Amino acid sequence: MDNGRFTQAQSRRRETRKANKKAKRNVQKLLVITLGAALLVQPISLAIPLSTAAAAEAVQQQLFKQNEEMITSGAKRIDYKWTKSKGGYSNVHVIEIDLTNPYVKLDVMSGKQGLATGLGSVGSMVKNSGAVAGVNADFFNTSGKGSTLGAQVTSGMLVASPSQLKGMYAFAVTNERKPMIDLFSFDGTVISGDGASFPLAGINKAAYRTEPGDGYSHSNAMYIYTSAWTASRPTVADSATTPTEVLVVDGVVQQIVENGTIPGTPPANGYILRTHGKAAVFALEHLQIGQSVNATYALTAQTTGQKVDPASLQMLVGGHTILVDQGKTTAFSRDTSGISGAYERSRTAVGYTQDSGKVMLITVEDVGSSEGMTLAELQKMMVKLGVWRGINLDGGGSTTMITRPLGEVETGLAHPTENGSQRGVANGIGVFTTAPQGQLRGITASGSTELFVGQQASYQLKGYDTYYNPIDPGSLTPVWKAEGGAGAFSGNVFTASKPGKATITVKAGDISDKLAVEVIGGEQIARMSIDASSPVLEQGKTISVPVSVTLNDGRKLQLPASSVKWELRGFSGTVKDGALTIGAVAPGAKAGYAIARYDGFSAVTVLATGADKKFEDFEAPTYSIKYEGTNNVVGNVGLVTGLTASNASQALQLNYDFTGATGTKVAYAVLNGSGRQVEGSPSAMTLDVLGDESLNWLRAEFIDKNGKAHLVTLADKVTWSGWKQLKVNLPSDKMAYPITLKRLYIASIEEGQDERALSGSIAFDNITFQYPALVPEPARQSILLTIGSKSAKVGGKSYTLEAAPIALEGTTYLPLRFVTEAMGAQVDWDQKLQRVTVLRGSSLMEMWLGKKSFILNGTKMDSEVAPIARSGRTLVPIRLVSEQLGLTVNWDSKTDQITVQ
Repeated sequence: MDNGRFTQAQSRRRETRKANKKAKRNVQKLLVITLGAALLVQPISLAIPLSTAAAAEAVQQQLFKQNEEMITSGAKRIDYKWTKSKGGYSNVHVIEIDLTNPYVKLDVMSGKQGLATGLGSVGSMVKNSGAVAGVNADFFNTSGKGSTLGAQVTSGMLVASPSQLKGMYAFAVTNERKPMIDLFSFDGTVISGDGASFPLAGINKAAYRTEPGDGYSHSNAMYIYTSAWTASRPTVADSATTPTEVLVVDGVVQQIVENGTIPGTPPANGYILRTHGKAAVFALEHLQIGQSVNATYALTAQTTGQKVDPASLQMLVGGHTILVDQGKTTAFSRDTSGISGAYERSRTAVGYTQDSGKVMLITVEDVGSSEGMTLAELQKMMVKLGVWRGINLDGGGSTTMITRPLGEVETGLAHPTENGSQRGVANGIGVFTTAPQGQLRGITASGSTELFVGQQASYQLKGYDTYYNPIDPGSLTPVWKAEGGAGAFSGNVFTASKPGKATITVKAGDISDKLAVEVIGGEQIARMSIDASSPVLEQGKTISVPVSVTLNDGRKLQLPASSVKWELRGFSGTVKDGALTIGAVAPGAKAGYAIARYDGFSAVTVLATGADKKFEDFEAPTYSIKYEGTNNVVGNVGLVTGLTASNASQALQLNYDFTGATGTKVAYAVLNGSGRQVEGSPSAMTLDVLGDESLNWLRAEFIDKNGKAHLVTLADKVTWSGWKQLKVNLPSDKMAYPITLKRLYIASIEEGQDERALSGSIAFDNITFQYPALVPEPARQSILLTIGSKSAKVGGKSYTLEAAPIALEGTTYLPLRFVTEAMGAQVDWDQKLQRVTVLRGSSLMEMWLGKKSFILNGTKMDSEVAPIARSGRTLVPIRLVSEQLGLTVNWDSKTDQITVQ
């Protein structure tokens, strides 16, 4: 594909995402530091009188509370839904902390506990610090050191000073338990033993470019690095400065290295002064080994000009722009164009109420149907929440909330993350409890709320005390009971026996809790499908046959294997835990049918011989494979062996480096120059891919016989490492066969590049194409029938029916047996269920006596007619059955003759 074609593909993808109201992302850069967050353009203040259109928008943008649950005494989680003026919604999650409660407190959690460098997931930070909840916090340096851009105060200790950047706000809580949001600067001084002094530029900071002026942060500057800084200190390459370093232990100079670095990390009772230029001259002239040196420093709140002693703070974390001030949206304090402010993204924010009594930790989902928010939306939503003053924290792939569910000991994700996994971040805001052990206050029942007939599920009891902290459930004696008749308990295991609603009640002593459960039946299903991993009819082969359903209300669920009953035709076999093992194939069978049944609903997958064809295993390709890249993307391709123990055969490896490229970045593996032709008309492709967890976009490009390019997404994000088999359906309805596989490639589109790795390696192996099961259609014979006559002709030959066709209210009915013999179909009658099953070619149709709804190939459909019973025989509507199975019915009103072809 040329660059122009990729641009068209990118445009189509953008249009699709826009139609689905999905977020767009911009590359996020801040000077020499890349950020991972989000913001926007200047919003309209809500203080301005609203126009008619704006008033209508305000009405449509609403915040609805969905759920509320205590985490611990003084902290609760509240879930909201924010509806949008353009349609759609965003899921909003809030941890509300009551600072008037003496048993709850906020503090900073570090990516690496107690350190100023290193990344960690919010989940690991919560667990390692002993917090009961938390969110990600500051923006951070992504170049490898994992240090924050803003200041960090943990338990009254200044771990890192703020960077000299315009409009970067911070959030703090004082020792008097009062929240504070302000711009902070750093003021420090180093005083030598001879009384000379030099200003300190900061503590534990990576190199960056200052604002305004775009200067080098470490030029002519003196910085302190403590034992919390375990990464390498700024080098010549990243700071444009050559350091002179001084080791100070217990206030005494121990070592001086001119134009060089002191190896290792300083001890806990010391620090390293990194100096350059004028600062280095000061160090060499006034600091001597064995002499004392003193460092003093503080933060300054820029709105008041007051000095803030870090020891007076319970905690402080850096953020980005201010969002809300005085309970209103406000102008952004810095340019937000580089951090996707105008796009709908996952968001993290923090704010507090007007009385300073409550702090709100806020996250917004950009997952599935939840669309994320622009920063303008985030501002408006925070005002609706009651935020008096609030700021933006790191968002996008960094947005993570961890909470402890009521009654549980372990913490977990409060909602899905944007990239499907927890991103490593520099720090977070943790919620901690100091509450003592209390008395039993309540219990909660937990377990599956959606079940299918025949499914068993275990339910758990959790208890919590006076302070909403968990109580050991082993000390409780629960009694479980189910009401509604949909199932019954044995101990704590519920077995669903029939469709309907059930109320599960658990009781421990005098305290009880209830949980609503729904047992889903066939009447609630609109569609059922079987996604066979490889529809090949081959003795001894085992294939995965997961069954999924779409309900009438749109819910999509996986049907548990234990609830599915299987019927196999054309072969013998067994199905266990969702895997079908094929036994003996019936002599002469060209196709086999695996029919999944659940509570009167059915779906079929057709297995045929030769439906799988290997395309390439890269053991001995006889054609060239070359590398191509766009926009200065560097890379190479090659055949390699022994990539991992699990795949030691030869594979195609694609190495890429996007570092020096701009715009959309793509690295291609080009097959045979212009591509390699694929046999036949495949409908799907499987291949093994060795992932690199880069979050980049993996695709394949096909060219059809008309020269049209078709771009097939193999994975929208490479989230795995190691080998993984991918299966993708091809757009066969849009391709003109035969097709050519031209390129396999890895790409990073312009939006959201900060979330993805700049370099990596991907490998491909065992490309196989799947072909639709070509089931021979029974021969079409012309059938001639006459209303009221048992005489008929099939293929020109006379045939006598057991009962004459009858016409009722414009519908002609035929005996069931005739359908079998004359139409080349397999027809079954289930007396108990009063069900007719018709299997012809690759189509499965099921009807019920007296019911107008029927199922065709796993989809529920409605008809104006239904099978009927006459004189002990089952009669079926000929037009309905024939036309649904691909035949044509004509009626001559003058002769009362019916022709089926």
